[in-house]
Amino acid sequence: MLRRLLDFFEKSGTVDNNSREKYQKTTFARGLFVSIRYLLVVLVFCLGTWTVSSPAHAAVNQYVRRYLDVAEPVAIAVDGKGETKQFDGEDLSVGQNLFSKNCQRCHVGGSNLIDPTVSLSLEKLANATPPRDNLNGLVAFMRQPMTYDGQDESFWCREVPESWIPQEEIEKLAAFVIRAAQKGPGWGTEDLF
Repeated sequence: MLRRLLDFFEKSGTVDNNSREKYQKTTFARGLFVSIRYLLVVLVFCLGTWTVSSPAHAAVNQYVRRYLDVAEPVAIAVDGKGETKQFDGEDLSVGQNLFSKNCQRCHVGGSNLIDPTVSLSLEKLANATPPRDNLNGLVAFMRQPMTYDGQDESFWCREVPESWIPQEEIEKLAAFVIRAAQKGPGWGTEDLF
């Protein structure tokens, strides 16, 4: 519309060529500004999407990231002798996924629906015989479940052979349980009802 007005005034002699050049420069500048603005919006959107959905970030489960405080790899006790093994957020997320698929029906939130007096709290794991507050102890329990006092086989918890969950994965599952017992809010509380 502005162009038509300029054409009209130019024909009538009220606008000179100088005004037409100013109009064209202004239009070009506005177009350039709008293009740059749209380019920045697209760039911010793409960078935001890439950052949020990057594979390294997405592989860490939200519960692990938020509640278990695993910004850096964490040391989990291997045995009662001070040896530790490092687990990162991805490892603990694998463990959390295994826990959800295989253990959560009876141990939701670290509780024990079969025997509510024996939860998966750090204190209960440490006081079991043998202690289950380290990787070797918890993995040994999962491979061959025993009663809390270690006297008899437990038929309440499923035996997990290596053909079902390989050693590397069961260690990640055990590391998740131990880390959740250390840091998870409300994990293993006995006051369910």
